[in-house]
Amino acid sequence: RRQAEAARIREKYPDRIPVIVEKAERTDIPDIDKKKYLVPADLTVGQFVYVVRKRIKLSAEKAIFIFVKNILPPTAAMMSAIYEENKDEDGFLYMTYSGENTFGAF
Repeated sequence: RRQAEAARIREKYPDRIPVIVEKAERTDIPDIDKKKYLVPADLTVGQFVYVVRKRIKLSAEKAIFIFVKNILPPTAAMMSAIYEENKDEDGFLYMTYSGENTFGAF
């Protein structure tokens, strides 16, 4: 079902990327109110992190880490590049957020 949804999204919005954002297990960071995003392809990971921060109303002194397949993507990387390299077979890019850097980096 998600595969058809992702294909429909990519067809209708070719300059956008379907992303699903989920909270990591065992983190004390707030829940996000919206899990599915249509992200502009030219957005950087850092800009998307800012979008997520605002959605969960995270205070400035709190850290947030966003992972793709348990790896911290570079903040300057384009979301389109991360999508092409890491999209799921259902056509969505899955990202996990946490208040702790629990995984490694590239």
